[in-house]
Amino acid sequence: MNIPHVAIEPSILYFGTPVVLISTQNEDGTANLAPMSSAWWLGWRCMLGLQTASQTPQNMIRTGQCVLNLASPEQAGAVNRLARLTGTKKIPELKQRLGYAYEPRKFEVAGLTPIPSETVTAPRVLECLIQLEAVVAARHGIMDDDPQVAGLISAFEVRITRVHVHPGLLMEGYENRIDPAKWQPLIMNFQKLYGVSSTEIVSSRLAEIEERLYRMPDVDRAREAISKPSTD
Repeated sequence: MNIPHVAIEPSILYFGTPVVLISTQNEDGTANLAPMSSAWWLGWRCMLGLQTASQTPQNMIRTGQCVLNLASPEQAGAVNRLARLTGTKKIPELKQRLGYAYEPRKFEVAGLTPIPSETVTAPRVLECLIQLEAVVAARHGIMDDDPQVAGLISAFEVRITRVHVHPGLLMEGYENRIDPAKWQPLIMNFQKLYGVSSTEIVSSRLAEIEERLYRMPDVDRAREAISKPSTD
């Protein structure tokens, strides 16, 4: 059946991405926690799209570290409590227009529990079933070709240094595989929060490839990470 399409100009193109709670360390040693959804993974690397002047990217630039705490539907309330809050006292102009308010006590406001990490100084979120410790590998400007936006948005490439997973998510018979039928990420879809179905629509041809064949050198490199490295 031929279904006609129409050309439209939506203000955003958030076609569905996972919600991540990024924890970082503030300059005074306290923890910052911020929800975001412009994230995608390849191997043991992740790309994060963030407003450069916000507290989270500024902490990442200064310390070179963060933790990616992956939210599930159970954390939807916490995500909403953190929404439109910022750890930056001098709120960036864009966030001022969007109605953000300064809040230094992010974990307390969200009702979440900070726990120590193993390879970075930023804490993990106990309630999140998957926690990825990471270091910043590179930072790239986004929309730098537009003089009105240049410098406002950055894409951070981070390298994962430790993966923490609730054992209930593991695939039966495997020590290092997550069962996609058990892991249910919280999805941001055009500013609205959704869960995902645990029902596999069809058998995937890609799933016929052994997952270990995708293993990259970063996995072995992460084993060599020194616990609690200096942030100087």
